[in-house]
Amino acid sequence: MAKLSLDVVTMGSATQDVFAKTDAETIKICQHQLCETLLAYPLGGKILVKEIDFQIGGGGTNTATTFARQELKTGWIGKIGKDPAGLSVTKFLKEENITYLGGVGNQTGFSIILDSEAEDRTILTFKGANDELSLKDIEKALDGLEMRWLYCSSMLGESFETMKAVMHHTKSCNGKIAFNPSDYQAKQGREVLKDVLFMLDVIMLNKEEAQLLTGLKVNDIKKLLIALHGTGPNICVVTDGPNGVSCLAEGKIFHVEPLPERTIAETTGAGDAFGSAFIAGLAREKTMREALLLGILNAESVIAHYGAKNQILNRLEADILVGQDKREITEEPL
Repeated sequence: MAKLSLDVVTMGSATQDVFAKTDAETIKICQHQLCETLLAYPLGGKILVKEIDFQIGGGGTNTATTFARQELKTGWIGKIGKDPAGLSVTKFLKEENITYLGGVGNQTGFSIILDSEAEDRTILTFKGANDELSLKDIEKALDGLEMRWLYCSSMLGESFETMKAVMHHTKSCNGKIAFNPSDYQAKQGREVLKDVLFMLDVIMLNKEEAQLLTGLKVNDIKKLLIALHGTGPNICVVTDGPNGVSCLAEGKIFHVEPLPERTIAETTGAGDAFGSAFIAGLAREKTMREALLLGILNAESVIAHYGAKNQILNRLEADILVGQDKREITEEPL
């Protein structure tokens, strides 16, 4: 097969996303001093949907969109179904100039995003073909494929085993690997994931996921970063919502915070937006400070609008904003 060279290949899910706004009420339930806020709908009732919007989602296509809009040659590895949602995914990839390298199964993944409250939202997710990607599905695509970066978001089941094989392929062509695991994968702990962790150049998690993966029940981000670094990756990133982002790299710990006056419409895709833009910065040979700023600016742009892709920054927009942004990025030695 002819050689195909790409700047970035992403692996992760593709979904048909439905954003539904209703008149849901929130209730708080407390048990043994632990409280949880829930969305409530009356049993047997007929719920009026006030607004509805259909978009393409999923971590794999969300992150691929960032890389493509940063004018990096981008491919996506995942699996969709032979259904209208699958056709919508392939149409979107073509429009964004993303090379489709995936497989085709029975039913495309589907998500329903319900009633965002403040910075939270409830998502009903059907994984579908996303968990069924086999190595056989992509053997032809891998033959002759070279990439500078592989960006992996959460993949489960058979797809996770295929992801590991693609990681080995990436290393064989001297590519770098970034991984943004889910909380489910983080719960498995470092021992279960050790074969993956030692292949990584970059790992990115939120604070709760970092606690799960390292087994450290601490709020000290520096301790979490050092523990993550000990699992293998050279660059470790921990996000902590409104408290900002911390990154261990180059023998230092960098920290940047979101703007206090930022607009929040809906937070779906915020993690994908940050992580992919951060790696895009590294792929574009930006400094660590510039890459972190690019990541947080992309996340702030996305959460200001509904949907995970609506306001992903393009290269020109990103470069202008990075040049204009005056927020402080602190750094301290390890």
